[in-house]
Amino acid sequence: MPATPEATRRYADRMKSVTAPSHFSEQQGLMMSSIGAGTYLGEADSQTDENYRTALALAVANGVNVLDTAINYRFQRSERAIGQVLQDLSGSGNVSRDELILATKAGYLTFDGERPQNPRDYFMETFVTPGIIGPHDIVAGSHCMTPLYLQHQLDQSLRNLGVHTIDIFYVHNPETQLAEMDRDEFYKRLRVAFGFLEGAVSSGKIRMYGTATWNAYRVAPESQDYISIEDAVQCARDIAGDGHHFRAVQLPYNLAMTEAYTTANQKLEGKVVTTLEACRELGITVMASASLLQSRLSSNLPEFVSELFPGLKTDSQRAIQFVRSTPGIGVALVGMSRIAHVKENLFVSTIPPAPGPATASPDA
Repeated sequence: MPATPEATRRYADRMKSVTAPSHFSEQQGLMMSSIGAGTYLGEADSQTDENYRTALALAVANGVNVLDTAINYRFQRSERAIGQVLQDLSGSGNVSRDELILATKAGYLTFDGERPQNPRDYFMETFVTPGIIGPHDIVAGSHCMTPLYLQHQLDQSLRNLGVHTIDIFYVHNPETQLAEMDRDEFYKRLRVAFGFLEGAVSSGKIRMYGTATWNAYRVAPESQDYISIEDAVQCARDIAGDGHHFRAVQLPYNLAMTEAYTTANQKLEGKVVTTLEACRELGITVMASASLLQSRLSSNLPEFVSELFPGLKTDSQRAIQFVRSTPGIGVALVGMSRIAHVKENLFVSTIPPAPGPATASPDA
C-alpha cells in the first residue's frame, strides 16, 4: 500500500508531541515532514548498512516520514537498508507503510551490492544480453532512461524496498542525456520515459513521478544541461493531459546554491520566473537535495547566519532551517546515517520555519 492522505495525517498528528505543528505540510495530498532522510553517502559495506538502519528507524520515530534514495546509491544497498527498516517498523507495529513517503530514482547504470571485478562483463550479462539495454541506449557511458531500462530498475527497486508501490519515482539526472543529443531528441526521450511512468502509475507500481536533477533547473537557459520545467511538464501533458502524474522535482538547494529561489531562469506562459515560482504555478512539489552540501555547510558558517537563526546551536541546524524556511521548498533532504546526526538535525523540527528575512539569499 502506498502512502495515503489519511495515514500520513495520522502520522503527523501522532508526532505533535515531538515536533512543531508546522513541521508537516500537505504536498500532493500527503502530509510530508519538512525534513526528509537522504541515503546517498557512505561506503558500500555492512557497517554503513547497519548505521543507516539504526539512524533511519530513529528518524521515523521522531517525525521524519519522507525517505529518499536511489537504486545506484551504494550499489542498491541504501534501498535495501530502507527495506529492512520498513520491515522492522511494520513488525513492531509502531509505524505503518502507508504513513511514509518513499522516493527513489533510476537512470544511472548501477552494480549489485558491490563493484564487480569486471564491470563490463557485469553490464553485458545483466542488461545487454537479456535485451534490457541496446547498443545506442546508453548516454555518456553511464545513463539510460528507456522504458525497458526504467521498468527493470523500478521492479528491482520494489524488490529492494520490499513494497508494492513507490510513492515518488524520479528519472535521475535526465540532463545527462543532453551531453549527446539536441533538445528536440531529449524531450522526445523524456516524453517516452514519462509515457512508461504514467503506465506504472496506472498499474499501481508508483504513485507519482518526477525528475531528480543537479544542474538542470539551476543553470541559464543557454547552458547545455538546462531543462525547461514548462517543457518537461508539457511532455507529461502530451501523454496524460492535465491529469498527468509528474508532480515532484528534486534539485540542490542550500546556503551555497540558492539559484532555485534567486535566479529567474524559467519561462512560464511568457513570463520569466524562478524555478520555485514555476513549480508552484505548475503544481509541482520541490524536494531540496544537498541541504548540507554533503556536510560542507555543517561548520564554519559566517556569523551573520547565526544571527538569522536564533535558538539553533549548530551550523547544521542553521543550514537545514534555511532550506526548510524557503517559500516553495516542500522538503529539505538531509543525509542521515548516524544517530548523533539524526538527533542534531531533528532539533530543527521542534521549532517553526524561520519567518521573513531568514528566507532571503545570503547574498542579498
